[in-house]
Amino acid sequence: MKKYLILLISIVFSITSFTSCKKNKDDVVIPQVKKQISKPVSSYESDFVVNWLNLHFLLIKSTPGFTPPVAARSLGYTSLALYESVVYGMSGYKSLVGQLNDLSALPAPDSTKEYNWALVASTSQYTLLKELYLTTSDKNQLAIDSVRKFYETKFKIGTSDEVVERSIRFGATIASAINEYAKIDGGVNGNTSNFPSNYALPSGIGFWKPTSNQLIPLLPFWGKNRTMIKANSNEIIPAPITFSFEKNSDFFQQGKSVYELSKNLTAEQKAIASFFADGTGSITPPGHNFNVAKILLVTDKAKLDKVAEVFVKIGLSLNDAFISCWRAKYNYFLMSPSTYINQTIDKSWQPFLSNPPFPDYASGHSTSAGATVEILESFFGKSVNFEDNTYNPILPNRKFKSLEDYGQETSNSRVYGGIHYAFSCKKGYESGKIIGKNILALNFKK
Repeated sequence: MKKYLILLISIVFSITSFTSCKKNKDDVVIPQVKKQISKPVSSYESDFVVNWLNLHFLLIKSTPGFTPPVAARSLGYTSLALYESVVYGMSGYKSLVGQLNDLSALPAPDSTKEYNWALVASTSQYTLLKELYLTTSDKNQLAIDSVRKFYETKFKIGTSDEVVERSIRFGATIASAINEYAKIDGGVNGNTSNFPSNYALPSGIGFWKPTSNQLIPLLPFWGKNRTMIKANSNEIIPAPITFSFEKNSDFFQQGKSVYELSKNLTAEQKAIASFFADGTGSITPPGHNFNVAKILLVTDKAKLDKVAEVFVKIGLSLNDAFISCWRAKYNYFLMSPSTYINQTIDKSWQPFLSNPPFPDYASGHSTSAGATVEILESFFGKSVNFEDNTYNPILPNRKFKSLEDYGQETSNSRVYGGIHYAFSCKKGYESGKIIGKNILALNFKK
């Protein structure tokens, strides 16, 4: 308990324009200055949002059932709530209402009234996390409540009771509306139904077979969920290499390549595979990608407006990347390298990392990494240097000279781990890039 409280404390404490020109009777143009009712979002620090994200990571790690696709969904909706809670205080930006699938309306603030945007944003995160993590432990519920109380107390200082009440109400209203929007996407019960007992395994040559005692694969219906944007619901990962057991086939060469690589892994390749394993009890692959975005934003000392924009673009892309990837997994239902190698090359072979319980094609790590790189490069450029500290102090930090280096290493890690064929990673990464581009094509600005 003492250790948990220390973690909670660290989360809490890390922490005028011209509008019109009117001519008078002498044809003299007089600029009319519009009064700024609320402080602009760009004037707020973003440390509190970073701390809410750190708490979100804790919830992902410690709440049963928050597997990678489910975690991507929760990060997607909380980031959407963050953006929509503050967008009306971001000059030149607009709501995503009418651009996202089925999102036809959301509450809007009273433009004649003052709001404390930090309090609005913090309340939105609290409200939605409470809804998305109904099944988390009592101790985690206490953590959520504690962070809310801390920031509510902090943001009340120097703010009138009327503005405080109005800001809290709007933040809660936005989050509740987005929670209702989330309920109709097909994934609302994902964390309690990862392995649905009513799923019947298809059979066929080259089809996936269980590689452990987990006989039902993970979230077989997830690919049917609603994507955030229509373009990504139409994104189809191309068919994999034609399956074959023949030793002169391209497919056999792919399987053999995984096998031979596993026999000669360097210390560096093992370190990469372990660093990006992102398995049970971790913040998962979408959390890992989100943490890289956080690292870059903190280094950049970004204000609330930029953080809200980066987070929502990353969140939307990760949500859609896992839906698209899972659609491919259960469309092609491809056999894993372990099963293939055991049947054709070495019946006792085991991968460096444990086999996940789902079909091979395509790689979720790769698809989400491609989307993440596409989004983050649009903000930070192609040559940004950074250090990934996601698993500090458990694992050494990894340094990257560019986001593309990070993305490729993330993708390659699954081949080093013996989890995926190289083509599964390559095609997933390419698809993720397209998903990211589709997010960037949305009209965020007026």
